[in-house]
Amino acid sequence: MKNKAQLVLQDGTIFEGTAFGAPVSVSGEVVFATGMVGYDQSLTDPSYAGQILTFTYPLIGNWGVPPKQMWESDKVHVSGLIISDLTTKPSHWQSEKTLDSWLKEQNVPGIYGIDTRRLTQKLRERGVMLGKIVIDDKDVKIDDPNLRNLVAEVSIDKVKIHKPNPSSNIHHPVSIGLLNCGAKKNIARCLTKRGATVYELPWNFDPFEANLKLDGLVISNGPGDPKMAKATITIIKKSLDKKLPTFGICLGNQLLALAGGGDTYKLKFGHRAQNQPTIQVGTSRCFITTQNHGFAVDEKKMPAGFTRWFYNANDNTNEGIIHKTLPFFSVQFHPEATPGPTDTEFLFDFFLSKIK
Repeated sequence: MKNKAQLVLQDGTIFEGTAFGAPVSVSGEVVFATGMVGYDQSLTDPSYAGQILTFTYPLIGNWGVPPKQMWESDKVHVSGLIISDLTTKPSHWQSEKTLDSWLKEQNVPGIYGIDTRRLTQKLRERGVMLGKIVIDDKDVKIDDPNLRNLVAEVSIDKVKIHKPNPSSNIHHPVSIGLLNCGAKKNIARCLTKRGATVYELPWNFDPFEANLKLDGLVISNGPGDPKMAKATITIIKKSLDKKLPTFGICLGNQLLALAGGGDTYKLKFGHRAQNQPTIQVGTSRCFITTQNHGFAVDEKKMPAGFTRWFYNANDNTNEGIIHKTLPFFSVQFHPEATPGPTDTEFLFDFFLSKIK
């Protein structure tokens, strides 16, 4: 028997649908993503922590769920999932289970059979809003996840070391610190395949106090309001003071700006897709990028010494900053992709080229 479910938005709007996944009611920030592929990689992206994710693509679950080593983290991070139609008989040679059974294992609820087009139009017009998935009338209180330090919830507990990929033909014998604020696994892979040793650090681990010998620092993606990660910002300030080559990705773009004395703000409905057009300043080159963020760097309060590096072709918001003279830079998109295009993976080479 199929269980009835409701999506209830903060403004009182109710969408009726059918429950799948875990039979639990949850609350979160209701957001939408417009990508057509990569739902398994998106669901395991820690940047979605605290959010109820709506996929605008109508058919979800088509290829089932791949082996765990292909996920971008060790678990599903969304609070809940909203889709139009659920595929129950996936077809792919790597599929190990259905999306429905996966969400049951992960204790994450889903709702399908609602008008995701109407929902997305509402979120674009009104902005993302809080909401809840209610299954079998088991009501829950609506909470705002952005009031929590989500970075601390999704980061790791202790330092992990990733050795260089021995099969790589590219060799950069350097040691890189990766501040894990909710890092996708492919960031470390992109560095190790270029010959770097990666020290994956908890969000509040100070490598300078620990006398860790690093040649560069990468600030990862992650969820929530960047201003909540105060310990991370303090560490980045030390990196800038030491003039250590520093590269921020997604949330890392906002954290670098804050560490440099700049500011951030919340976008109306954010950028969550694998098709965001991003233009590099001073060129006519447009890169198609993967993005997943609800906050952005405030260009009216740019940190001293930094300038705009990339901008979004749709809404002109900031997509990257770079220091005018020192090796500090960051991008709001995901050069590591997974899912999405790999057009900007060259930025890892650009970063490593700054290390002497």
